[in-house]
Amino acid sequence: MSDNSKPQYPDEAVISEEALKKAEEYIEEEEGAINKLPGALGTITTALAVIMSLFHLYAAYATMPTHVLRGIHVAFVLFLGFLLFPIAKRFRHRVCWWDWLAAALSLVIVGNMLFGGDAFLERAIEPTLWDKILGVALILLVLEAARRTSGWIMPFICVIFLVYALTGQYLPPPWTHFGQDIGRIVGHMYMTLEGIFGVAIDVSSSLIILFTIYGAFLQYSGAGKFFIDFSFAAMGGKPTGAGRTIVLASFLLGGPSGSGVATTVTLGTVAYPMLMKAGYGKEAAGGLLAAGGLGAIISPPVLGAAAFLIAQFLNISYLDVILMATIPTLLYYFALFLMVEIDARKFGMPNVIIEKHATIGVLTRNYWFHFLSLIAIIFFMVIGFSPAVSVFWATAVSFLCSFLHVECALIPYDAFRAAGAGRRTELFRNSGLIKALEAGSVGMLSVGATCAAAGIIVGVVTLTGLGLKFSSIVLQYAESCTHAIVGLMVTMGFDQSASLVHQVQLLMTALFTSLIVWIVGLAVPVTASYIICAVIAAPALIQLGVADYAAHMFIFYYAVLSEVSPPTALSPFAAAAITGGDPYKTTLQSWKYTMPAFLVPFMFVLDPSGLGLLLMGSFKNLAQAPWGQIALVSITAMIGIAALAAGVQNWLFRKTSAPVRWLLIIAGLALMYPTEFLDYVGIALIAVAIAIQKMHKPAGHAAA
Repeated sequence: MSDNSKPQYPDEAVISEEALKKAEEYIEEEEGAINKLPGALGTITTALAVIMSLFHLYAAYATMPTHVLRGIHVAFVLFLGFLLFPIAKRFRHRVCWWDWLAAALSLVIVGNMLFGGDAFLERAIEPTLWDKILGVALILLVLEAARRTSGWIMPFICVIFLVYALTGQYLPPPWTHFGQDIGRIVGHMYMTLEGIFGVAIDVSSSLIILFTIYGAFLQYSGAGKFFIDFSFAAMGGKPTGAGRTIVLASFLLGGPSGSGVATTVTLGTVAYPMLMKAGYGKEAAGGLLAAGGLGAIISPPVLGAAAFLIAQFLNISYLDVILMATIPTLLYYFALFLMVEIDARKFGMPNVIIEKHATIGVLTRNYWFHFLSLIAIIFFMVIGFSPAVSVFWATAVSFLCSFLHVECALIPYDAFRAAGAGRRTELFRNSGLIKALEAGSVGMLSVGATCAAAGIIVGVVTLTGLGLKFSSIVLQYAESCTHAIVGLMVTMGFDQSASLVHQVQLLMTALFTSLIVWIVGLAVPVTASYIICAVIAAPALIQLGVADYAAHMFIFYYAVLSEVSPPTALSPFAAAAITGGDPYKTTLQSWKYTMPAFLVPFMFVLDPSGLGLLLMGSFKNLAQAPWGQIALVSITAMIGIAALAAGVQNWLFRKTSAPVRWLLIIAGLALMYPTEFLDYVGIALIAVAIAIQKMHKPAGHAAA
């Protein structure tokens, strides 16, 4: 949607098969292009995927040695990955001899680790020739699996880190380190729990796959369709109804899915016709759909895969991560709601009546149990279960609840009861239960391969001390900028103090860190971006006194920006494929919708009062939390978001003049800096902007 024209729309928007196919390609770009194997091969891979899901559900309850669980998980990921993801697109939908070879070699390598016993772990410092051969082969297989599932960028970055580990003695300061030989690298990556089998694979094997299975059970029991229909019924019929529907549906649908691109495409295929009728142009509609999809990655209870890694890195419960995400998630959707409210007034959007969907009362009466499935996981964690056990029981609740309505049953019990023995076998094989178990494993193969590859990066960082070196470099740049800025402020009449210097240095460090995370996120998915930056960039913020959980949440939120940042802006590109809009203009529109909320993370790190937005980091700290401070910082954040939304949209009560627009933007930025003085400045600037608009006679309500 442009500010100077309002396009004409047909009565019905038709999404072509070509558009849907293009959107699916963007999902494949994020999750990999999966083979559709016919006959016996398809049966074999389905059976393996089901076994993988059942194994991990069993492991959620069973007592299993850590290295065994991680090893079997990597074996499943590599074996299925090589069978389901082709070496190149021209080899799709078949399994070639080299795929079987790579899959079999994966089992041999992991089997050597699992059956090697204590002797295998003890010789990590001095691996044998056979260990070195298998270790190098494992590294190559992991890199190839990551390439097949998520493209060339992640393996390329891993290779750069490996080269750094091998050639550190030849590099100039401050990058110099004692170079590592092949044996030391192989021992660290393959024969310990610090490299490939490290923290990322630990999270992938014990949490991510369980949540993926849980999401698949919700999907195949019809919860996703219910959440969309519920949103349409709740929000339709008003000028803001179309935009509100996207916001609510993205929250309900994205919460259990945790996938930005999948949420964008699912919403787009259903809701784009409604957005067109409401008056959204192709790029604006795509931008709103992508912004809604982005919310899936930051929305409890699942968030994205990176959220599980936060819990592991910080050694806190996943429930604490959900707690920390609560207020930022509400602020994100508050920003989206404001943006669509302004859209409706700015462009004079018409009422849009959704006639094809049941009323909210009928939907709730027939499918209320889907909400029970959604909140089950939180309930089990609150009563004291571990995240793994909680998601196990939440999956069981989803399975049992599906039988409360015949359309949702994961096993078609009516047809099953009436069929003969042979027909029952076929019905069970094609049931929603089998499809959900299969989708749960297949859906996380790309994440599992990414986590294994990220283990190489983390291993290099711990082996070479790169994290501390990188942090010192960031701090040096920030210090240089600080001296220049403080010097300028002194010439303007400010008193130089240790507090001022620290605040400016912290701001510069946060800016540099956000840029680093954003740049890394341009090339790799959210999970990989978070892992890389958590080990190389977070220490810089922590050294300046930022709470560790605030630093990691800051990095997590800026890693999420990769979903709407070219060249890997997969969510906007997928939305553009559905709407037919320009991908890069759609990306800019998605930035417009998400910009106000994505300044919120700076509040986490710039002042201790900003920790209130994270609810002090844990339930333990929350017990002694200053609730007045939490309320104050939340309210100022909301007012700041509102000011930024009005400034970005160039609309307050009507179109703003240039001075008013800049007053609003500056006020929003001031309120995002959690100090009392700047809060007063921000409120005063907003009051001035409102007074200017009220004093001048409105020129009209048409959008300019």
